[in-house]
Amino acid sequence: MFTFGVFLITILGLCVGSFLNVVIYRLPRGQTVVTGRSFCPHCGNILSWCDLVPVLSYLILRGRCRYCGAKISWRYPLVEVVTAAIFFLVFLYFGDDLFLLLKYFFLSGLLIAAAFIDVEHYLIPDKLVLAGLVAGIIFTLLPGDLGVGVALLGAVVAGGFLFLVAVLSRGGLGGGDIKLGAVVGLFLGWPLGPLSIFLGCCLGGFAGLILLMLRIKGRKDPLPLGPFIALGSFVSLFWGQQVIDWYFRCLWL
Repeated sequence: MFTFGVFLITILGLCVGSFLNVVIYRLPRGQTVVTGRSFCPHCGNILSWCDLVPVLSYLILRGRCRYCGAKISWRYPLVEVVTAAIFFLVFLYFGDDLFLLLKYFFLSGLLIAAAFIDVEHYLIPDKLVLAGLVAGIIFTLLPGDLGVGVALLGAVVAGGFLFLVAVLSRGGLGGGDIKLGAVVGLFLGWPLGPLSIFLGCCLGGFAGLILLMLRIKGRKDPLPLGPFIALGSFVSLFWGQQVIDWYFRCLWL
């Protein structure tokens, strides 16, 4: 049964990843993600079902459009594989609780979309954050969740920390990052929500330092924080309590 469950979750993750690719492409461009068939962004041809099989179509077509031969971005299979991998981890850790499974599937999709949009466009769309906020409130009000107080505390501290960073850096942080941080805090509550943001900032700072040392980025070049918030959130979701326990053990040594 476990093997069959893993198979189904992997297929689900690949299919959700395919939908997230639509979100990542269309949302920053102001296009609807609800209606309209998928099309090649280069020639505009409507894609058939055989062009849209996650990962497999990319490999069969050798990364090129069937109609115009234009190169297909590596992002498409990457998003699908990453989504499937994250969904597998969610299933592994929370598979015995349907409520948490659905909740963290939604959060994972939201974070993956936000991360890839931020990498490409240096923004996190308000519509994406609003969807996360509404879903977070709904999950919080349902039985079996963290509780309203714990969720709100996580949202206020996580969002407030990023707001403070934005003020101290004099605009070095976007409003989308602050809103995304609050949504993460709402989903994960206290203390895992704020831990996610702290880890994300640390990872972002470390990555920025490496890029500066390699002269890939300059001191004034922007660095999208969304991917690091997502990465910190996943670390906190799966191993946050171990990180906290490790910290307090080191503190008392």
